[in-house]
Amino acid sequence: MSASLLSSAIHAGLVGDAEIAALLDDTARIQTMLKVEAALARVEGELGIIPKAAAKRIAAVAGKLAIDPASLAAGTAKDGMAVPALVAALRAAVPPGDRTHVHFAGTSQDIIDTALVLALRDALDIIEKRLRSLAKALAALARKHRHTIMPGRTRFQPAVPIAFGGKVAAWLAPLLRDLDRLKEMRPRLLVLSFFGPAGTLSVLGTRGADVEQALAAELGLGIASAPWHTARDGFAELGSWLALVAGTLGKIGADVILLAQAEVAEVRPGSGGGSSTLPHKANPVGPEVLVALAGFAADRVGSLHRALVSAHERDGAAWTLEWLTLPDLLVATGAATRLAGDLIAGLVVDAKRMRDHVTAAPGLLFAEGATYALMAHMPRAEAEALVKAAIAEAVADAGHLVDVLAAKTRAAVDWAKLRDPQQALGLTGAYIDRVLKRVPR
Repeated sequence: MSASLLSSAIHAGLVGDAEIAALLDDTARIQTMLKVEAALARVEGELGIIPKAAAKRIAAVAGKLAIDPASLAAGTAKDGMAVPALVAALRAAVPPGDRTHVHFAGTSQDIIDTALVLALRDALDIIEKRLRSLAKALAALARKHRHTIMPGRTRFQPAVPIAFGGKVAAWLAPLLRDLDRLKEMRPRLLVLSFFGPAGTLSVLGTRGADVEQALAAELGLGIASAPWHTARDGFAELGSWLALVAGTLGKIGADVILLAQAEVAEVRPGSGGGSSTLPHKANPVGPEVLVALAGFAADRVGSLHRALVSAHERDGAAWTLEWLTLPDLLVATGAATRLAGDLIAGLVVDAKRMRDHVTAAPGLLFAEGATYALMAHMPRAEAEALVKAAIAEAVADAGHLVDVLAAKTRAAVDWAKLRDPQQALGLTGAYIDRVLKRVPR
């Protein structure tokens, strides 16, 4: 049983992400912290900081040691973190003569933060792979529907004709910017934490920088310009990025919900969810969850920004707030990428219904084009008045706006061209091309 829906056996398939969660569960955290301890022993052995033979034995034990997460609970409650109890378990598992060399010059926050960075690296690889796949799927959808006419809607009301491909390109563009942001963020985020208790690493004397560089290389991480025990902007930036991704995908979900309403029915989000009492319903469950996850992610970012206010050189309160926030935010955004991929893969587009909503009487989506066409033959005020009168007549008599206008004026307007919705797309094709050029291969 779980108090969090993200890890609930009942709800995890709805709002969770098993692949991301597996990187952050207790067992994975323990193994990653032991990986850091093993790497620390190896590099210190190679550098002669501790005996090389002892380093090998420590690394070998750390690489195979299985620690029951529950065995760390009491120590974590007492110390405010799991590392002291974990290090005690590691020391107990190595030969007695090697125990003094375990965790040599390490400090708990360095182990926890570095282990978290390693987990984040793997999680971001998963999310990036999904986003790239989603980008390609959206690009294919935009290409396919480049000329598919549909109503453009502003403030929930029909406005002018647009192309569904252009709408999809508008979904895709911020996703591509999110991928750009991820590339820019990685070097700032994926850095080693190895600074000692208060950011001086003094116990290693002149060898501190050597160990730092070797440990970073061993783990495949960058080196920070300064200690970041209480400089948590990297995680705040990550949280903001995750919320941007979730929001980008939530926007897609919101549009699909509206387009899939029975009264609109321009798309169908694959197989919808059922109702316990209404057999005719196909609820847009996936899109709804995308909207909910976007809101959840947006709320969680505030906590990470609050955790930026860390006191002095170490701050357990801000650090704990970060622990409470970041994993859920990561899992929720992972779930959003999973759901969005499924949504686009199964999305059914009714191109005929889209076009009918544009071309059928009373044809009000042609009002803007008609006004500008008439302005070539009369003052603007007169053109606007004529179009407004024609709109009223078309609505009242179930006629088509263009036909009503053609009967009301002798202006030499190319009415057939005006009535062709493709003529209303303007620069849509160019916009689609701009976006598609940026899709990663």
